[in-house]
Amino acid sequence: MILGGFLFFSVSIGGAIAWIFSKLFQHTTQGLSLLCGGFLVGILVLDIIPSSFQIYQSFGIILGIFIGYFIFQLLDTLFHASHTQNPSVSLLTLAMIIHTIPISLTVGNLLGNAALSISLTASIILHHVPEGFALSTALISQGEKLWRLFIYFFIFSIFFSIFIWFGQYWSLPEKAQGVLMGISIGLIATASISEFILHQLQKVSFKSFFIYLFLGYFLSYIFHILVE
Repeated sequence: MILGGFLFFSVSIGGAIAWIFSKLFQHTTQGLSLLCGGFLVGILVLDIIPSSFQIYQSFGIILGIFIGYFIFQLLDTLFHASHTQNPSVSLLTLAMIIHTIPISLTVGNLLGNAALSISLTASIILHHVPEGFALSTALISQGEKLWRLFIYFFIFSIFFSIFIWFGQYWSLPEKAQGVLMGISIGLIATASISEFILHQLQKVSFKSFFIYLFLGYFLSYIFHILVE
């Protein structure tokens, strides 16, 4: 639960940074969506995808990406068929939770072991600051209230704590972890490109489109440098 509290603090920092940017772009919902899309693509390209292929087998990750894509298509169809809210935030939240599972299980396996050093724990927590920023930007761009962000963060940290506890008693096979990471990548990629980027293509000028997109990617690069 202590590590879950640290995670809550970490994503809250990312949320606070996102709130500041939302004030800068408070009259441009499309700009916030593009900022989020560019940022998500950035953390995929700079961090999540390279580290996943270093740790897990390529076949499992690629299989997971295809599964994640089909999950997105299925849920996207169901959401739009029922005329409910844009599914991007729900899908992104699901992707973030799935992404957390292998990491939290690994932490659980290492609890009580000298291998889980303070530096490793700090690294795990710091890597969730960008996720807090991305999720918060997505929520704010969809018109969600600020207080609801903390509900999402609380749920996020609860899942993190639960899977750490599972990890103390149960070791998920590496192939399964690779598939989960692939599913997470597939969901994040399709949600960011389809919902946050392509949907805004005809709503803003060509110049603004690339400025917001580049700014989001540049922010992901800054986060990557800071937490590396």
